[in-house]
Parts: sequence; structure tokens; C-alpha cells
Amino acid sequence: MRGHGRFFGIPTETDARPIGKHTIRRVISTFAPYRRRVGLVGLAIVVTSGLGVVNPLLIKAVFDNALFGSPPGVCAGGGPCPDLGLLYRYVALMVAIPIVTGVIGIGQTYLANNVGLSVMQDLRNRLYEHLQYMPLRFFTTTRTGEIQSRLANDVGGVQTVVTDTTSNILANVVVIASTLIAMTVLSWQLTVLSLALMPLFLWLTVKVGRARREVATNTQKTLADLTAVTEETLSVSGILLSKSFGRQRHEIDRFRGENTRLTGLQIRQTMIGRSFFAVVGTFFSITPALVYLVAGWVLSNGSDALTAGDIVAFTTLQSRLFFPIGSMLQVSTEIHSSLALFDRIFEYLDLKQEIADAPDAVRIPPTEVRGSVAFRNVWFRYDTPPEERPTPVSPTDLATANGVPRDWTLEGISLEIEPGQLAALVGPSGAGKTTITYLVPRLYDVQRGNVEIDGLDVRKLALESLGDSIGVVTQETYLFHTTIRRNLLYGKPTASLEELEAAALAANIHERIAELPEGYDTIVGERGYKLSGGEKQRLAIARVILKDPRILILDEATSSLDTRSERLVQAALEPLMTGRTTIAIAHRLSTILSADVIFVVERGKIVERGTHDELLERGGLYARLYDQQFRGGLVQAECEDGVVLSTGEVVRTGSG
Repeated sequence: MRGHGRFFGIPTETDARPIGKHTIRRVISTFAPYRRRVGLVGLAIVVTSGLGVVNPLLIKAVFDNALFGSPPGVCAGGGPCPDLGLLYRYVALMVAIPIVTGVIGIGQTYLANNVGLSVMQDLRNRLYEHLQYMPLRFFTTTRTGEIQSRLANDVGGVQTVVTDTTSNILANVVVIASTLIAMTVLSWQLTVLSLALMPLFLWLTVKVGRARREVATNTQKTLADLTAVTEETLSVSGILLSKSFGRQRHEIDRFRGENTRLTGLQIRQTMIGRSFFAVVGTFFSITPALVYLVAGWVLSNGSDALTAGDIVAFTTLQSRLFFPIGSMLQVSTEIHSSLALFDRIFEYLDLKQEIADAPDAVRIPPTEVRGSVAFRNVWFRYDTPPEERPTPVSPTDLATANGVPRDWTLEGISLEIEPGQLAALVGPSGAGKTTITYLVPRLYDVQRGNVEIDGLDVRKLALESLGDSIGVVTQETYLFHTTIRRNLLYGKPTASLEELEAAALAANIHERIAELPEGYDTIVGERGYKLSGGEKQRLAIARVILKDPRILILDEATSSLDTRSERLVQAALEPLMTGRTTIAIAHRLSTILSADVIFVVERGKIVERGTHDELLERGGLYARLYDQQFRGGLVQAECEDGVVLSTGEVVRTGSG
């Protein structure tokens, strides 16, 4: 984890917390909603594992009672004569038990996978829901690929443990316990011989498990890095950047480097402990031979403590014991690796959701919102740790005085906007204008002071109610990789076709949509790259028109557009702003001239306020900005019938 670990309380690569009982308890708690099904799985495991001991004991009975239990001389050759009736019954039981076990096993497998995959689904849902309510600050300091890796790779990495290993552990425990009891009953001496080296194997297993856990953690971090590189470089924006700068070979080499590192870690993860398990397997394979040797010594001394049935049954039980013990040794290392992944998942689930509803949060229907906005002595900063400065987490942190970042992004901001007013925020780049607009919908919370809507502190308003009352149009329009219709319906999912078309008409985009081969069902492409900048902006405006918020925020909505696109977007904005409270970050003269009130922001403070004419008369910062940007003729807008803006005057001609 890089960049935000210390701030959000996530362990970094150098301070990863150890996995302990707390993690194990949390893993177990994920199964709580499915306790009945887990109980049925446990019962099925106990039954099938217990039945597995019966066949070796039946083998002893077959040898000692059915085959060689009759007195000698009855059958030809003078040997013992088999009791066929008893043999038939034993054989019938030996056939029936595996059939019953197999049927129960099918049901057990279904239930175990059903529970396991349901737990996986719950983890994904919880993680995604938790991330949806994380503050914007988290996403500005975390790579998208890292987040995707937590959702996909980490949750997917524990699937085997959740779906199979948990039930296997119980099955192996029951098998080992029942088998040891049966072996001890047959011969405690041979049982001690079989288990003599087990403590050494258990100790080695713990050592191997720790090593595998460390490698598994590093593997997931590298996988997250690789996912992040892929997401960054193979997105439309990333591939456009690499092609325009001719950096494809650099990106290929970067990907190959991360991929090589990942492959090395995966190989190491696979091979750790393989030599150990090879030794264990060899020991388990030769132990039956040692049992035969010891049994021969016992019988050669004239002891009748062992029968042929005892020896055959014991070696059968012993072979049945080896697999679950070997499996438990292997499972223990898998569990250590998977607990590391669970810990990474819980790290995200433990992140504090700083922006949340207050216990006494008020819900106000959007239709009842008047739209007044007020800042009362607001102080705000992004809380970048001092050791990470001057690297910014927001563009506003770039504003410096003599090269020194300022301590507060906003200092003592106080302003009032009446319902239905158009308020313009003007000032140098990095002055704090965007940050002011972030505080109204609670993308961030203030450290001091209050932000109010209709006289209520926004922290006392329910987030859903607040979101319904505010619409935002930003410079960088985000469109989903789906149809125009679905992108518009994001503003109002229940909108009818007539409402869609009316919103598109108001945003000056309906005619363009009608020209497309599939109309409203046209796929816009990744981030809307099939559309021009002006078309994307007008779609965003239509989306907000459908939402019909009482408060509108325009964050440099036209600053990156060409003159014609700007004119179309400005025309689309006029009906959107009508009757709404609008806060606009203004870089265009047309927005400034039509504003009811202008707030001039410099280095996080409001240094001037008033109308365009009042501020020009004052001859302060606004007048200087106006002279620099407009009187010099740097910004002009053309319409179809003539010039709209010219040296400080607005000339409206024709349809413009």
C-alpha cells in the first residue's frame, strides 16, 4: 500500500500487523448467517468420516471370523473353512457403506460450496458497499487498480479456503480422531510407532506456514501493482497518453518487470515447503513396512497379541490416517496464506467512513429545499501528513507563497447565497474555488465552522437527501461505457422516454442523438470517448436536468471546450440554471457578467465580493484578473451571427 497507508490506518509494507486470533474470529463470524447449513455440513462430515473407520474394522472381522475363524480340518486340505454366510453379510456392509458415504458426500459438497460462495458474495458486497461510502480523499490517494485488486484478487484468493478447506479441516479432524482410536484399540504399540515423528512435522509445518504467509502477502501486493499498471495503461486515457508520447515500449517493459516479479513470487509460494512435504510423504509410505517388521518381531517371540486381521486392519487404518495428516499439514500452510488475504480485506473494511449520517440526521424532500447556501467562518485543509508535503492530494494544495504550501486550504470563508441566485467564484488557479464547491455536497467535511443549506448544517442532513438536492456539472464529464439512454437515466432511473427527450432538448443534444444510427441506444464507449467534449458536456447537463436539483454546482464546465461547443453548452446551461441556486467556478466572461454575486478567492480567503460593476469600480484583484483575461482580448466567443464577447462588452446578435 502506498500513499495513504499511514493516513487511513492501513499497515504499510514495513509495518504489516501480525495475523492473530482477532482475524480468525472475524473469519468465523462471516459464517454466522449460515450457521444452520454449516451445522448440516458438519453433521454430514462427522457421519461420512465416522463411517470410514468401519471398513478397516470389517476387514479384521473378515480375516479373523469369516475367512480363518472356523476350526481346522473342516474343509479340504485341512485348513480353516470360510463362513460364507458371515462373509456375505460383511461384504454387503463393505459395499453399502461407500455407497451411503458417497450419497451423503454429494449433499455435503453442495452445502459446503453453497455456504462458501455465499460468504464470498457477502465479502464482496460488504467491501464494495463500504468503499462506496469512503470519503473522496481515499480515492484521490489510492490507485484504482489497488482497489480492484482487493475486490477481485484478494477475495478470490480466499475462495478455496472458504469453500473447501474449512470442511476439509473438520473431515480430517474426525478421520484422524476416529482412526487413532481404532488403531489404539488394535495395538497401542504400533500406534506409538506410527506417530513418533509427528511433533517434529507439526513444528516444521508452523515454520513453513509463516514463510508461505509472508510470500502470499507480497504476492498479493505485487498482483495489486500489476492490476494497477494494467488499469492505468490500458484504459482509453492511458493508451492515448502512451501512444501520443511514444512510450509503448516503456509501458511494456514496466508491465514485464512487474509480471516477472509476480511470477517469481508465485513460484516461490508454490515451492516453499515442497521438500518438507516430500519428506513427510516418504515417511508415510515406508511406515507400513516398519509396522510389518515390528509385527514380525512380536509374533516371532510367540506372542498372540496380534492376529492377521489386526495387522491388515491396522495397516489399512494407517494408510487412511496418512492422507488426512498430510492434508492437514498442507492445509495449515494454505490457511496461513489465506489469513493474510483475509487481513488485507479486513484492512479495507476497517477504514473509517468519515463522511456519514449523523445519528439525528434530517431528511428533507428535494421539493422542499429552498436552495439558500451559507458558509459560516469555514476553515478546511486536506490533512496531508507533514512528511508527505509538498506532494498534493488536491490541486488547491499547489497554491504557494514563495514556494511554501499554505497550512489551510480555506481560511475563515463566510458567504451567503440566496435561493435562485447565480454565484460566481473567481480567482487564480489553486485559490480554493473547487474546494468550496466540494464542501456543499459533503465530499469533504470542514474542520471549523459550518456549511449550511436552508439554515441547516449539511452535517445534520442525511447524505441521500443532500445528494438528491444537489447537481454537479464538472469540467471532466464521466460517462459509463453503456448507452446514452442508460447514462441519462442515471440522473433519474424512473424517467420516461418523453422526459429523456425533453431533457436532451433543453440541453441542446437531442438533435445530435437523433443523428446517431442507434439514437438513444448508442454505446458511448469508455468514458464517452466516442463523443466530442461538447457532446459529453451536454449529455451531463441533460442528466442533471433530469435529476432536477435545487442547487447546481458548475465546476469550470466549459473551460476546456472550443468556442462553438462552449456556446452550445452555455445555451444548454441557461434553462438548467433558471430557478435554481447556482454556484459556478467562472473562467468565462459570460458567466461572470450574468452572476448575481461574485466571490473573489485568493489563497483560501474571500478577498472581494459584489457584482461585476461593483468589483470593477473597486479596482482590486477582480479588476486585475478581468483586465488580464478579458480586456486583452484573450477570451472571445463566436456565435453563428457575430461576435458575442468583445473587449469587455457583451454583444448579443442573432440566435447567440
